[in-house]
Amino acid sequence: MSDQQYQPTLSQLRAFVAVATHRHFGTAAARLNVSQPTLSQGLAALESGLGVQLIERSTRRVLVTPDGARLLSQAKAIVDAADGFVAAAAGVTDPLTGPLRLGLIPTVAPYVLPTLLPELRTRMPSLSLHVIEDQTARLLESLRAGTLDVAVLALPSGSTGLIEIPLYAEDFVLVVPPNHALAGRDDVPLTVLDELPLLLLDEGHCLRDQTLDLCRSVDAHPLSGDTRATSLATVVRCVAGGLGVTLIPASSVAVECATGDLAVARFAEPVPGRTIGLVFRSSSGRAEDYRALADVLREVAPEGVR
Repeated sequence: MSDQQYQPTLSQLRAFVAVATHRHFGTAAARLNVSQPTLSQGLAALESGLGVQLIERSTRRVLVTPDGARLLSQAKAIVDAADGFVAAAAGVTDPLTGPLRLGLIPTVAPYVLPTLLPELRTRMPSLSLHVIEDQTARLLESLRAGTLDVAVLALPSGSTGLIEIPLYAEDFVLVVPPNHALAGRDDVPLTVLDELPLLLLDEGHCLRDQTLDLCRSVDAHPLSGDTRATSLATVVRCVAGGLGVTLIPASSVAVECATGDLAVARFAEPVPGRTIGLVFRSSSGRAEDYRALADVLREVAPEGVR
């Protein structure tokens, strides 16, 4: 054995963190934008150099070994520190310089990006922005794996090791056909949700879960059908077509109800709603940069939010 102590490379540590987080080699390789053989070789070289098995592989599943679990937090800290070092070097004079991977949930992205992107181009011209729209669970997974820098989603995230910066609060409103009995009202009790033909987003969307939680809070049992959609745009089109009613965040009303063939009903106090925030790893080392980004996000917040 050589007298020189083994020194793992940053790419090897990234491979370990990604595989340990995603528990799938294909997904981890895609998130790191490398080929699966390259990822596997990097992880194997790390294990060989350390003399420790970090990942247990089988044809059906990927598991983190006890040694891997013990070393994972340190590997994540090293990756975060390296990213923070590069970011700090790039942003010595200007905040948010260089690459930034920003994730947004689908019920926020279409209503924030049209004003956010031009503002960032003006204020932070050296920023190289990469936008990822995805559901909450996958955004949080990518944050933990280090393949995403920040995410905009509904708070609280329910994850440890993350810093959350509230951006804005918004009400939920009921979207109905224009001839509906509730159209135009601003005093609708939550109990009206009982037995309404309520259209929901597909599973995995936090707005779906929030809507169902709201129904459970008042013991409402909305009528459910086979209609499901992956976007608010599709859901409200189904409402316009007479297939039911739906709950949407106030930030989406100006866009989704602009055609004139839909009506809005607002709830009586206490009005249900959600808080949207910016989330990033507490170990990232870029807290000040991300707080600057949060300030911009607040300034360009969509119409109808607080």
